Amino acid sequence: MIALYGHPFSSYTWKALIALYEKGLEFDFRVLDAGEPVHPEHGERLRAIWPPGKFPVIEDGGQAVIESSIIIEHLDLHHPGPRMIPADPALALEVRLMDRVFDNHVMSMMQAIVGEYLPFITPQPDPAKIARVKGLLDTIYGWLDQRLPEYGWACGGGFSMADCAAAPALFYADWVHPIAECHPTLRAYRARLLARPSVSRCVEEARPYRWMFPLGAPDRD
Repeated sequence: MIALYGHPFSSYTWKALIALYEKGLEFDFRVLDAGEPVHPEHGERLRAIWPPGKFPVIEDGGQAVIESSIIIEHLDLHHPGPRMIPADPALALEVRLMDRVFDNHVMSMMQAIVGEYLPFITPQPDPAKIARVKGLLDTIYGWLDQRLPEYGWACGGGFSMADCAAAPALFYADWVHPIAECHPTLRAYRARLLARPSVSRCVEEARPYRWMFPLGAPDRD
């Protein structure tokens, strides 16, 4: 059976989880606990197969597969279920492009702001940096609002790896810097994502951990 190492509140863990749920695959979710771990053996095993200890990682047939996008590619190659990357090369390129956009221009920006409120990363939040990063989020929000289809999924066809990346990125980014009403297409896309069963399952599984959000989780979603 596939073993997934991660945490229910982790955005990149969500990305892998969504693909696993979409494919209907059985897996053993080996949660990495903060503080006093309930299952210290999970962390020990993770570091044994991937010494940096960062997650998500899956262990599949004795092979450690790291990085959320590569995990999804691996699942498509080796397991049944709906494809997360289309077989058509041109469509696959579009999916990979949007996957990178959501990871690098939404998720990373969200994490940069969150990092300003984590004392072990930044002793004091830097208002100038936060304002600059929020400006970058506004820029990508506007680009996405123009790029995304009015209905359906990120690349205009079926649910794909791009949507697996978009769901956690937009979920948390909207918490740190809300998507303005002048971006109705992007706001509607985020709402469709949160209504998707694979995504709503991640939202519910992460709900008990909202206290961990350093900016304070908003009373919504």
